[in-house]
Amino acid sequence: MKDILQELDSRRETARLGGGQKRIDAQHGRGKLTARERIDLLLDEGSFEEFDMFKTHRCTDFGMEEQKPYGDGVVTGWGTINGRMVYVFSQDFTVFGGSLSETHAEKICKIMDMAVQNGAPVIGLNDSGGARIQEGVASLAGYADVFQRNIMASGVVPQISVIMGPCAGGAVYSPAMTDFIFMVKDTSYMFVTGPDVVKTVTNEVVTAEELGGASTHTKKSSVADGAFENDVEALAEVRRLVDFLPLNNREKPPVRPFFDAPERIEDSLDTLVPQNANTPYDMKELILKLADEGDFYEIQEDYAKNIITGFIRIEGQTVGVVANQPMVLAGCLDIDSSRKAARFVRFCDAFEIPLLTLVDVPGFLPGTGQEYGGVIKHGAKLLFAYGEATVPKVTVITRKAYGGAYDVMASKHLRGDLNYAWPTAEIAVMGAKGATEIIHRADLGNEEKIAKHTADYEERFANPFVAAERGFIDEVIMPQTTRKRVARAFASLRNKKLENPWKKHNNIPL
Repeated sequence: MKDILQELDSRRETARLGGGQKRIDAQHGRGKLTARERIDLLLDEGSFEEFDMFKTHRCTDFGMEEQKPYGDGVVTGWGTINGRMVYVFSQDFTVFGGSLSETHAEKICKIMDMAVQNGAPVIGLNDSGGARIQEGVASLAGYADVFQRNIMASGVVPQISVIMGPCAGGAVYSPAMTDFIFMVKDTSYMFVTGPDVVKTVTNEVVTAEELGGASTHTKKSSVADGAFENDVEALAEVRRLVDFLPLNNREKPPVRPFFDAPERIEDSLDTLVPQNANTPYDMKELILKLADEGDFYEIQEDYAKNIITGFIRIEGQTVGVVANQPMVLAGCLDIDSSRKAARFVRFCDAFEIPLLTLVDVPGFLPGTGQEYGGVIKHGAKLLFAYGEATVPKVTVITRKAYGGAYDVMASKHLRGDLNYAWPTAEIAVMGAKGATEIIHRADLGNEEKIAKHTADYEERFANPFVAAERGFIDEVIMPQTTRKRVARAFASLRNKKLENPWKKHNNIPL
């Protein structure tokens, strides 16, 4: 018996070494942690239960039968984050560069199946050179098996991808189908075709970092939701995100203890909106003052900054926030901001996370670039997402809500539950000057008359009361009481039940 136990210990020790000490040192030399070190940081201490530690590949071509390391380049299992269960796979770059083989894929598929069956999030720590070339089509089949599971798990359990090394070719499509993608600055990149292929085909000379680094995907492409300085910070932020999310689509997000009075009055909000309607202000100030303890987890902070998305807690309960940002493009909606917000709204709706929408939007961004890029269809994505959502929806209009953009931003007409406005709100088809020049076209040469008409229009329409008279605004509220009113609104909606008509699925304007 003693010999068998010693053999087990010996085999486990071999498995834990992955590709060997030399390769582990090389991994550390690149500023990267090993697959197991990452899992230890991500999960609660001592909570990791590993599966398939001794699994090996079956390839016999190209002399591969002589190298059969345990685990086959990926560590899989489950553990807990702050006591809540998650499934995790962590690719091991020290074993064949973390490349995906048939058995490597089987290990990932197994834990994804268990995650869906048992209702817990899946977190993938990606660090892989791509498909294992020696296995040919078998490795491609493995990728497709993982893709299929990503699709089936979508909207059932949260899926989080952390790119912690190279991610190229077919490997990028699995993260692309997950809910959140995080990258590590300077050590991770994602692209379908690498710099060498790009140079051969298009003659473009580009580095891996320029083509698919963290900066590219958080600022230009919107593929990634956030980028962090190193492995340690990235894993700490994933833990923080998981705390906001439910385990699956049949559970509510966790309720955390809070030490911030729901009825807290914020006098400074009474002067947040400037006297001049064209002066910007920072909408994040409002978000932080509404949130429990000023804690805000922003998603896609560096992309489409004219709209803000992220999670806060109100009375300890997770709330998704979508807010126009007057500091950037005056808070206009455009292609990028519509796509960013639509995807966030749909995630929140899939996982029963209530939505708070803070509105200061002068309209959609005009221009040929926007029209040629399909702003109509992209704007419709956000419209569709809000109209489809059945979760509690609370909206606060702080200043401008003009034209179609008023409709799109969780208006009463898109089944908004409680729609509030500050006294500074202006709800109209367009700004006073533009409206006056259309209505009083005959007086265009006479500046005095136009000025009078503009002032009359502002007095009549540049306020929230016309909308309130029609019931499109439920209440005009004092800015300082916003946290109290929003907290009470969400409290009143906790038992909301709303179902859409039966359908196989909708056809969102992609």
